Amino acid sequence: MYETGSQIRRSSKSICANIVEGYGRRRYKQDYIRFLIYAQASADETIDHLDTLFETGSLKDDQIYESLTRELSILGKKIYRYTKTVERIHKT
Repeated sequence: MYETGSQIRRSSKSICANIVEGYGRRRYKQDYIRFLIYAQASADETIDHLDTLFETGSLKDDQIYESLTRELSILGKKIYRYTKTVERIHKT
């Protein structure tokens, strides 16, 4: 549980860090998009770690599990839509 908890902390922090780093490189469209994709992947990774905790019984609270996975899923969808917008309109 400790190891997976550590992974959850790292992957969830990585979501924001990748968005910020990508924004810092927004002048270079492909770098910006790449970091947005990394952020979305980090959201998916965090959901996977939560799934593992829930399936193994380390996370027993159904409401917390469902709330966190729902919010991360929504965030992943928002990042995806934003990435598509950047691909379409952001100038290089």
